[in-house]
Amino acid sequence: MSTVVAEGKTWGGGNQPLKASYGKMMMWFFIVSDALTFSGFLAAYGFSRFKFIDSWPIADEVFTHFPFLHGVDAPMYYVAFMTFVLIMSSVTMVLAVDAGHHLNKSKVTLYMFLTIIGGLIFVGSQAWEWNTFIKGDYGAVQTKGGNILQFVDTEGHRVAIRDFAVADAHTDRTQHERSNGLWFVSEGALPSYTVDEVYKGLEANTNILVRTQTLTEEGEKTVLSRAESLEQIKKNGKVVVEGANLHVNEYGSPLFADFFFFITGFHGFHVFSGVVINIIIFFNVVLGTYEKRKSYEMVEKVGLYWHFVDLVWVFVFTFFYLV
Repeated sequence: MSTVVAEGKTWGGGNQPLKASYGKMMMWFFIVSDALTFSGFLAAYGFSRFKFIDSWPIADEVFTHFPFLHGVDAPMYYVAFMTFVLIMSSVTMVLAVDAGHHLNKSKVTLYMFLTIIGGLIFVGSQAWEWNTFIKGDYGAVQTKGGNILQFVDTEGHRVAIRDFAVADAHTDRTQHERSNGLWFVSEGALPSYTVDEVYKGLEANTNILVRTQTLTEEGEKTVLSRAESLEQIKKNGKVVVEGANLHVNEYGSPLFADFFFFITGFHGFHVFSGVVINIIIFFNVVLGTYEKRKSYEMVEKVGLYWHFVDLVWVFVFTFFYLV
């Protein structure tokens, strides 16, 4: 008895299943996995924010700076500018890919160059934003319970500690070092003022009030009365906080600063990596590498990555800055 085996034509590889080359398929796999990573970060941010919704910093009051315009209240203006630049760089990347399909080397070179410029502007802007966020502008007092107390005038405008604190010339504050303290204990840079100096300045300026990080039903931070302001600083004031880092945050919850550094830093690393890759591809275009191959698929593959980075920023901008 013989067994008859029907022989059929099996798939032998190639680009038939999804009409995509191996390189583009691998880029899509990377994009999907990276998208899940960013989704996890944004989900964690969302859960943390709604858990501390009553004391979460207001983005419009945090990101109010604009380069070369010191003292100008421009809420979210520079972040919007950064977003516009990154989106436009995605447009130039689309034009570069389209020019590659037509084997137009000169246009690919031009649009790749514009894409790189846009990426560099974004990375530089993000570095400036980090620097501004870390340095701070107004300062605040952290209570013994970890809450942040800010200062405003009677009209609700923020007041910097340096504008009213009374520096005590007789107080000699020495930063803790190994030579004058416990060897296993370290201390960062000393704040410019002590809580006592802030209290004296607050006591001398009757038009300054304390604003807590707790939000009212209207979504605004709670402003204390004059008596409550003095009492909070005198009884609960622990240390003066200037700027933000992974431990303290003059704008409110330290968790806000942690997510800011982690999410924007992780995305900034992706943009910087994309700029480096784009520069490599740009020089290959200039040298005519892809012209000789009669294919600009490498430009298309790096374009996929660049569009992904731009799309991620749209979500970061929406959920971190706008919502």
